[in-house]
Amino acid sequence: GDVVSWEELPKNYIFNKSLLETGRVGESKSGYDDLLASPTIKDFGEIHWLILSDRGRIAEMEGSRVQAIEFYRKAVDVIEAQRASINTEAGKIGFVGDKQAVYQRLIVNLFAGGQYAVAFEYIERSKARALVDMLASKQDFAVHTANAGEVRTLLARANTAEAEARVQGGTADIKGARSLVVQTRQQLRQQAPELSSLVSVTPVTVQEIQNRLPSDEVLVEYYAEGKELYAFILNKGGLQGIKLNGEGLTAEVQNFRQAVQDTHSTYHRDLGAKLYNRLVRPLEGAMKERNVLIVAHGPLHYLPFNALHDGNGYLIERHSIRLLPSASVLKYLKGVKPQTAGTLLAFGNPDLGDPRLDLKHAQVEALDVAKVLPNSRALVRSEASESAFKRYGEGFRYLHIASHGTFYADSPLNSALLLAKDSANDGTLTVGELYSMRLNADLVTLSACETGLGKIANGDDVVGLTRGFLYAGSRSIVASLWKVDDEATAYLMTRFYGALKGTSKREALRLAQIETRKKYPHPYYWAAFQLTGEAS
Repeated sequence: GDVVSWEELPKNYIFNKSLLETGRVGESKSGYDDLLASPTIKDFGEIHWLILSDRGRIAEMEGSRVQAIEFYRKAVDVIEAQRASINTEAGKIGFVGDKQAVYQRLIVNLFAGGQYAVAFEYIERSKARALVDMLASKQDFAVHTANAGEVRTLLARANTAEAEARVQGGTADIKGARSLVVQTRQQLRQQAPELSSLVSVTPVTVQEIQNRLPSDEVLVEYYAEGKELYAFILNKGGLQGIKLNGEGLTAEVQNFRQAVQDTHSTYHRDLGAKLYNRLVRPLEGAMKERNVLIVAHGPLHYLPFNALHDGNGYLIERHSIRLLPSASVLKYLKGVKPQTAGTLLAFGNPDLGDPRLDLKHAQVEALDVAKVLPNSRALVRSEASESAFKRYGEGFRYLHIASHGTFYADSPLNSALLLAKDSANDGTLTVGELYSMRLNADLVTLSACETGLGKIANGDDVVGLTRGFLYAGSRSIVASLWKVDDEATAYLMTRFYGALKGTSKREALRLAQIETRKKYPHPYYWAAFQLTGEAS
């Protein structure tokens, strides 16, 4: 019976899929319902969720939103029961469906039905799923808990159980392996919740996020998918959902970024005003708090919110802003500031073996910021090495890196900071390595070109350096959105660290940007840097 199912199920799925895509919806619906009624369908997860997703589409075509939501939710449950993105089931039919499209259709239907809190929670789950998919091939995560040995054993057991569950055997074998997967995931979630969030989707409720949100701060989370654009505004008073205009958003963000980098033009103000009217003005009534936590999505990860202009002034003049890759990350931010022997360790202008890559102002910057705070040290040229970062990084409260960064959209775990190489390390500090590293930093500043960028693609799978540093143990990260001007950045950074002596990181960055604007008025010089993580 199992062999028959394994041979026939993929054929039947593709046949009914073909009926649906060629407009024979009624026949496809009947065929899919027969497949869903099969007692063995649940043992073929990679095909099961595809059928459920298509049944949700058919329900939407028939005007049944309630039924569509139910099918999409079941599809998401099947998706989240797996860690790996593909297995032999999907390989057999030569077709891999778009998991993020299921989340998107579910979110659209929930929002249309006024279920804003549930829609918000599924947005968070979609981001978690994208992160799990991106990290699916990684095994050697750093463990930041006291019982590290036990946690590593649990992680290995979970990986083994998931591998066995993907191997086609008897139904009893499959069910036994999947039962073990569920059991080990639950244990991992209890003993190492942050690590667990990297290998499986851990749903977070609106209430949990609300409880962790400071009373003087409002959270604004965007969801941009195709022509759909939604904003969710959350504070201690509750949650609001607002539908915005998503038409042409990506192009508008790209045009704004280009304008911001043209220092001889003021066109950025017009474009900034258009984006302000699209993204912020509809929310003004709910954004009463001065402190704003922004969770971006899609092309908005590329947007310098500080530089949006309302016609009278920049957003930075009215609000103090920080960012997070997802609202769920609030659960894992380090609340207690670390105790370290050193204050600041700066890396500047590492010797990359090519004079064309030298950053003279970055060397001056590293030396200057190290003078601002006591018990600080600057490493430049050959001393600014990856080996030095790994050896000394854990002993300083602030880590400052003024160097180049590389960004690979198709392989984000290989995106890296470039440091000097030696016999022990190749000089590329990759995102993948950060997930295997332990830091004890209150702040990491990435004063390099485009170090804040992550992959913006379907599923919002942003696994940039900022997310990696958060997991490695940094409470906050300051990173740039574009290749910054060396001289203006050196000016901004010395004022940033000077302001840190008397105020929060969020406010220190804001004050440094405002002061830099007085000397360098164009936003190209001051708006690239954004704070991610803890504000204090």
